[in-house]
Amino acid sequence: MGNAGNIYQSIGVEPIINCRGTFTIIGGSVELPEVLEAMDAASGYFVQYDELAAGVGRKLAEITGAEWGLVSAGCAAGIKHITAACVTGGNPEKLIRIPDLTGLEKTQVIAPAYSRNAYDHAVRNIGVEMVTVDTPEEMERAINRKTAMIYLVTGAASDPGQPLSLEVIADIARPHGIPILADAAAENLTIPNVHLEQGATAVAYSGGKALCGPQCAGLVLGNRALLQAAWQASSPHHGPGRDNKIGKEEIMGMLAAVEQWVARDHDAEWQRWLDILAGIAAQAEQVSGVTTEVGERTGLSNRAPILSINWDPDALHITGAEVAEDFARNAPRIAVGSGDGDGQASITVTPSQMQPGNAEVVSERICNILSAQRAPRPTELAPAAADLSGHWDLDITYSNESSRHQLYIEQQGNWIGGFHTSDFSTQALKGSVAGDQVALQSTASQPGDGIPFMFAGTIAAGGFSGSIHLGEYLTAEFSAARANHQPARAPIAIPKGPPLAT
Repeated sequence: MGNAGNIYQSIGVEPIINCRGTFTIIGGSVELPEVLEAMDAASGYFVQYDELAAGVGRKLAEITGAEWGLVSAGCAAGIKHITAACVTGGNPEKLIRIPDLTGLEKTQVIAPAYSRNAYDHAVRNIGVEMVTVDTPEEMERAINRKTAMIYLVTGAASDPGQPLSLEVIADIARPHGIPILADAAAENLTIPNVHLEQGATAVAYSGGKALCGPQCAGLVLGNRALLQAAWQASSPHHGPGRDNKIGKEEIMGMLAAVEQWVARDHDAEWQRWLDILAGIAAQAEQVSGVTTEVGERTGLSNRAPILSINWDPDALHITGAEVAEDFARNAPRIAVGSGDGDGQASITVTPSQMQPGNAEVVSERICNILSAQRAPRPTELAPAAADLSGHWDLDITYSNESSRHQLYIEQQGNWIGGFHTSDFSTQALKGSVAGDQVALQSTASQPGDGIPFMFAGTIAAGGFSGSIHLGEYLTAEFSAARANHQPARAPIAIPKGPPLAT
């Protein structure tokens, strides 16, 4: 990785070879040289931001064929600004009241159930009520004078046989004048834009994915009046979008990324990616028992070929998840996908963000770990040191708060089932006990979101305690003690018939 890693290593952070794709948590995409040049050229000057937005809006319209263009501080910010524009219609007196929508008429956003996801927080941040529907008939009934917008995710909208495709939604929305926002964050940009042609009013993209623009920028294309109202809801203007500040450098860098999109040789890029995967596959297949397969994802979202490296975990004594964990934790750190099931283990390599020299490092690492001699994996868990069946009080310590949860556990040998009651919901619990080690898992869910609770604890002094892995929400600590649960002991009188009086 040469000197590129030094700036991060200087603060104790080890860089990662990206074989996963354009994931925000590991940095999105690598910005094109032309993008960096544009950002550098834009620095050192001062411009009036409304004039800048107008100039870039016109230029994006010329390049893409859309009516107008907007650069936002990421795709989610663009979605937030469009939602604000649909709620306020560009009226600043309404804008500065957000998220208190009291007295405003447009306060609801309709979304197909397939589009509810963690990213629709950008819609909900405006304070709107989300109305989720499953069928065209439900959408028809849901539309009313409060409907500000319809939000959808483009990939699922194009699934074969989708009853609520974008075209169907557009036919429903058009007579009512309801705008449609299409979330196409990870997609390749299409010119002319397929989603606008199918009836979307605006479509939002991430700058830090296929476009290889600034990671902190997004692109919105569509109706000029709506996008200008969305710009009004964006920084530098005061209101709910002030926290989504986009710099003049990122604005010009995003414009450069769109200019380069129409100039890039996408076929040559695809072939280069295939060549990278072919070299890695050839090296991996030198390990006895390893097979490979290249799948070519040709949909618009996360479009890239992907290499699957497969083996029998009982023969090589290691799973795909264990390989991915080893790669993630040990230098040189490498991010790969993994899969296990049906007697097969695998890791996946996506080449779109791999840099020169990465392929050789990845190939060597894969060969070394898969060819290493390991003892056979244990076929049985150690006997459980205790029976945890019953009710438990669970004290959880987050970074800046404590909370009391409850567990109800049913244990049979090593295996655990039951329920976990968290702050706002009750969910199924599963897990195991091996010796004095406890592993439990549950997921607290609501539309669009899920919080994984993965407990790793040690039994001691009649209870158990340890840490909780919360997925992307980092970690917490917990301590479990048996609850003083006394079942109610009172006779119940069952009436012999209907009541004579209420």
